[in-house]
Amino acid sequence: MMAKILFVMTGADRWSLTTGAKHYTGYWAAEFTIAYLAFREAGHEVLVATPGGVVPPVDLGSLAPNANGGNDAAQEVAETIRGASVLEQPVALGEITAADVDALYYPGGYGPMEDLAGNVDSAALLVDARRAGKPLALISHGPAALLATGDDFAGYRVTAFSNTEEQLNGLADRARWLLEDRLTELGVDYRRAEPFASHVESDRGVYTGQNPASTAELVAVVLDALSHPGERS
Repeated sequence: MMAKILFVMTGADRWSLTTGAKHYTGYWAAEFTIAYLAFREAGHEVLVATPGGVVPPVDLGSLAPNANGGNDAAQEVAETIRGASVLEQPVALGEITAADVDALYYPGGYGPMEDLAGNVDSAALLVDARRAGKPLALISHGPAALLATGDDFAGYRVTAFSNTEEQLNGLADRARWLLEDRLTELGVDYRRAEPFASHVESDRGVYTGQNPASTAELVAVVLDALSHPGERS
C-alpha cells in the first residue's frame, strides 16, 4: 500500500558558530538520496517541506567524492538530487499537517541545528504524528528538531550525531551547543555507538539514526514499519 512520506528538510545554508562565523551547510546529500530512492522504489510517494517553503540547500561538502566513497558514487548522488523535482517544489511548514501524510523523515546535515531545532511548525508535526501513531524517522543532526517539542519525547530512546563525532569532525569547540548534550537535557534516553558506525534506535514508532552511515539501516526499519503498522516497536 502506497504511503505519503514527508521529508522535513532544512532551509538553512549556514550554521552559526561561537566565533561569529557561519559554517556553510544544508542537508547531507546521501541522507536524502538513499532514503528518497528506497522509498520511491518501494512504491511510496515522497513530499518535501521546509521552513518558509524555501528550496532545501545541499551541503556541498556532502557531494564530494570522499563523502560518498569515490567519484562514481558522488556523481550518482548528485544526479539523484538533480533529478528529484520534489526538492524544487517544497511545501511550507505550517501548510501541511500530520493528517496529510503517513510518515515523517528528517534528513540531517548541520542545517537542522540552525532552523529546525526551534521551529514550532515542525514541532507540531512531530507531536501530532507521534500521537497518531505514524512512523517518525530522524537521522544524524535531524533529531535536533526534537528540541522544539518541549518534553513530548522525554523518555524515548533516541540516537543522533554524538559529541565524539563532533569532536572528530573538528567543530565541537566552535559549536554553540552539541546535539547529544541538548537531547540529554530534553529528557530523552540518548544512546550512541562507535563513531561513524551505523546505529539505529527504535522506540514506539520513533526511529533514529546516529550518523550518515546509518541511513540505509534506518530506512529499512521505516519500510518495515510501514509494511507492518500494527507491529511497531
